[in-house]
Amino acid sequence: MSGAHGHSHDHHHDHGHDHDGLWGRITHALIPHSHDAADSIDDTLEATGEGIRAVKISLAALGVTALVQSVIVWFSGSVALAADTIHNFSDALTSIPLWIAFVLSRRAATRRYTHGFGRVEDVAGLFIVAMIALSAVIAGWEAIRRLIEPAPIEHLGWVAAAGVVGFLGNEAVAVYRITTGRRIGSAALVADGLHARADGLTSLAVVAGAAGVALGWPLADPIVGLLIATSIAGILVVAGRGIFRRLLDSTDPELLDTAEHALGHVAGIETVEGVRLRWVGHSLVVDADVAVEPSMTAAAASRLVADAETSLRRHLPRVGHVRVRACAA
Repeated sequence: MSGAHGHSHDHHHDHGHDHDGLWGRITHALIPHSHDAADSIDDTLEATGEGIRAVKISLAALGVTALVQSVIVWFSGSVALAADTIHNFSDALTSIPLWIAFVLSRRAATRRYTHGFGRVEDVAGLFIVAMIALSAVIAGWEAIRRLIEPAPIEHLGWVAAAGVVGFLGNEAVAVYRITTGRRIGSAALVADGLHARADGLTSLAVVAGAAGVALGWPLADPIVGLLIATSIAGILVVAGRGIFRRLLDSTDPELLDTAEHALGHVAGIETVEGVRLRWVGHSLVVDADVAVEPSMTAAAASRLVADAETSLRRHLPRVGHVRVRACAA
């Protein structure tokens, strides 16, 4: 309805998403957050199929990467590489609950689950958080044990090579997950891609540990192992915060601003009384109340509601169910 008001409403929003701090700035720089409605995919089955394909491929790629690293851990005894390998295995395993979630989300709504099964992605997110926590504990324990009981590290060149392999494997998976997740509107898949990217960065720390040992500082390896465990704990905080916010139906306030703007410029709407947003899987559910002229006929009100829904779908990303109620001002 932009023509009726002389406005252009093709907005593009890049939202904050917790950019405070160094890590927030780094992740935002690596993954720009776009909410352009042009990215929307109408066919939910097609989107879910892409998600399942991405999970399968990333599971295989991370599995191979972790296996290669584990062989080198066996021969070298590097605790930093062991910590990184453990984390890579856990990252690979997080693909499994996502896979299950995407399959279940295809099921139609029932009389018991009237909103469908999209929220199963959030349940999978809880498992991902648990796996990250477990990997942080194991990596930290191994690093502390090696500090107390030092052991020689062999084949430093291979250890460094394994760190490079870990970085390349994780970065390839991260790019694929993030690209696919943004295309289909899956927050869980994008978050798992960010997890893989963080794993890749910690793999580079393994290279630093091997370099320190080569330069005559044997404690460099367990110290780097502790740094990796700490970085995993940092990822745990970020991932846990995101998942629990989603479980509490949290949405970006700028999405609410966009929804109110989209409704406020529809011809015939006097005021926007209230808008409620929630994510169900990778679909955004919109519920809104708007005030109209008391003299508006039922037919005109029906057309207005249709125009309001069209405007919401044009401005917001991944819109699923929309309910707009028109009442007299």
